[in-house]
Amino acid sequence: MAATDPLPEPDRLQGAPHPRETHRLFGHAVAEAEFLRAHGSGRLHHAWMLTGPRGVGKATLAWRMARFLLATPDDDGGMFAAPRAETLDIPDSHPVARRLLQLAEPRHFLLRRGANDKETALSQVISIDEVRRMKSFFALSAADGGRRTAIIDAVDEMNTAAANALLKLLEEPPLNVTLFLIAHQPARLLPTIRSRCRELRLSPLGPQDLADALTQAGGEITPEDRTALAELSGGSVGEAFRLTNLEGLKLYAALVRLFATLPRLDRPQALALADLAAARGAAETFELLVTLIDLFLARLARFGATGALPPEAAPGEAQLLQRLAPHPLAARAWADLAQSLSARARRGKAVNLDPAALLMDMLLKVDETAGSLAPR
Repeated sequence: MAATDPLPEPDRLQGAPHPRETHRLFGHAVAEAEFLRAHGSGRLHHAWMLTGPRGVGKATLAWRMARFLLATPDDDGGMFAAPRAETLDIPDSHPVARRLLQLAEPRHFLLRRGANDKETALSQVISIDEVRRMKSFFALSAADGGRRTAIIDAVDEMNTAAANALLKLLEEPPLNVTLFLIAHQPARLLPTIRSRCRELRLSPLGPQDLADALTQAGGEITPEDRTALAELSGGSVGEAFRLTNLEGLKLYAALVRLFATLPRLDRPQALALADLAAARGAAETFELLVTLIDLFLARLARFGATGALPPEAAPGEAQLLQRLAPHPLAARAWADLAQSLSARARRGKAVNLDPAALLMDMLLKVDETAGSLAPR
C-alpha cells in the first residue's frame, strides 16, 4: 500500500458492505425486540454490549439501534406522543440515515482502530487517544440537546489504557448518551466493563438466515450448499463470505477426499493441496486451509466424544468421522492434535517458512495420528 493510499476501514470485511450500509438484519429478531422493549419502557440502559461470534451481525445491529435512536424523537408522554415503535427500521431517505451512511452525523461517534504512529497502516489496537477523542466529543453539548450515540467496534481491540479510560466513562456516563460496545470475546474484557453494560448475545445464524444475509452482502450460495456453509462458517456471515470468495467448500471437500485415504495418506493428493498455498498471492488460501484442517479435527474430536454426527459439510464426511473417531479415546487424540497443529503452522508462516511445506507437515501429522489409532 502506498503512503498516499487511504487506509481500509478496520471494521469492514473486504468486498462486503460495511455494517452501516446493511440495513436488514437476519436471525436476531429476539435481540431487536429486547432493545425495543427497553426503549419503550423509558428505562433505556446507557451501555449495551453486543456479544457473539464474529460475523453474526453484531455491528449491523449496533448501527440499526443507533440509527433508530437518533431518528426517533423521545416520547414526552403527552397525549400526542407517537405510538410505540415495533421495529428498528428507519427509511434510507431519512436525514439521519443519510448522514450516518456518510459518517457525517454530528450526534454519533464511531470508535475503532486508527492509523499507526507513522500513519502507514492501521494500528493493531484501539489506543487511549481514540477513547479520549470520544470523551471530548461527549463533553460538547449536542446541537439540539437530544440523544447521542457511539459505537465501539470492537471493544476487544482496546489496549489496557484505553479499556481503563472507557471504564471511567461507563462509571460516569454523559447525559443522553447511549453506547454500543461490540465484543467478540467478552470473557477477555475487564469484568467491571461487562458489569456496567446490558448484554445482547447474538447466536450463530441458521442455514436459511445465513444464506439470506450472505446474498444481501453480495455473496452467492446455492440451496444445496446452505447446510455445508452454515456448518463450516459456524453461522457467521463474515466467515461464510470468506469461504465463498476463496472456494472454501471445494477446499473442504478436497480435504475430506484426502483424509478418506488415511491412514495411508495419498501423497500426490496431499502435495497438490499443499501447493495451492504456495502460489503467489495465496496467503489467504494458506490461512483458510489451516482453518479448515483445524475445523475437521475439531469435528472429529466432537463426534468421537459425543457420538452425535453433525450435518455433512462435504460428501462422505459422516462415514469418515465414524471411521476415524469411533470412540472417546480417539476423540482425545484428535483434540490433542488440533490444539497444537494450527498454531505451529501459523508460527512457521510468521517467520516465512515455506507454506507448502508447513501444510504438508500438518497433513503428515494427521496421517501419523490416524495410523496410531488404526486397529492392529
